[in-house]
Amino acid sequence: MEITFDLWYLLPISILIATIAMSSGIGGAVFFSPLFMLALKLDPSVAVGTALITELFGFSSGLVAYMKAKLIDYKLGLNLLLFSVPLAILGTVFGSEVPPDILKAIFAVGIIFIGSQLFTSWRKEEKDKKETERKEEYKVHFEKLLIDKNGKEYKYTVCHKDMGRFFAGIGGAFVGMISVGLAELQEYHLVAKCKVPPPVAIATSIFVVVITVLVASVGHFYEFISAADPAIFNQIINVIIFTIPGVIIGGQLGPYMQKKLPEDKMKIGVSVLFVVVGGFMLISLIN
Repeated sequence: MEITFDLWYLLPISILIATIAMSSGIGGAVFFSPLFMLALKLDPSVAVGTALITELFGFSSGLVAYMKAKLIDYKLGLNLLLFSVPLAILGTVFGSEVPPDILKAIFAVGIIFIGSQLFTSWRKEEKDKKETERKEEYKVHFEKLLIDKNGKEYKYTVCHKDMGRFFAGIGGAFVGMISVGLAELQEYHLVAKCKVPPPVAIATSIFVVVITVLVASVGHFYEFISAADPAIFNQIINVIIFTIPGVIIGGQLGPYMQKKLPEDKMKIGVSVLFVVVGGFMLISLIN
């Protein structure tokens, strides 16, 4: 195995990506997968597996920070895991059967759709700010109360529970196939639809994603081992020696930044990034 330091620049990039992912609740793989495919020219299946491995370490780091902050709704998270994990396994198994260009197309269209939905939800939230009576109703009528380590109360109701389970299943399948989708769909459901406070939604989403990605990563590891191609292992090792330390650092910075950044500005920025990344992916397929 030949270790090279040519990819050193992945370290600062990984810190930045993980910080954005942990502060917004989106999956870091949504940036790592296209980075590996477009910039490093990795085979899509290798790029997806490497992105999942990287994301696992980043989300695990962020999970520890959110656990310390006591912002995770474990009951909600376990309910969603019942649907995300089984379909993540199926996605991993059948993802290898899908042609690379189809995987790229699914990835691109999927994140463009999610980006547009996040932007639409932001527009709707801006209109809802004028509905003071509706906001007061949310403060009075709620099903759940979560108190973080600083004593701050978060009151909320998880609406459309069947939709949430459906998104968890679809998101899990997409995580297995293309490394993204679960965190983004949960963000849309919990924050945009149910108005769950972003800190709770993000922390709970990270809890669900860590477990689901762990399962999906094991599947990809098994595929890599079965292939027994030294070149593939060499590619992966030379990438993750920089990305893993980067996402561990970013995983600790993200929860801190989440408290500092304006929620509406973060949502707009993420939605624009999704559309841009998806557009680049589609352009690469055409060319």
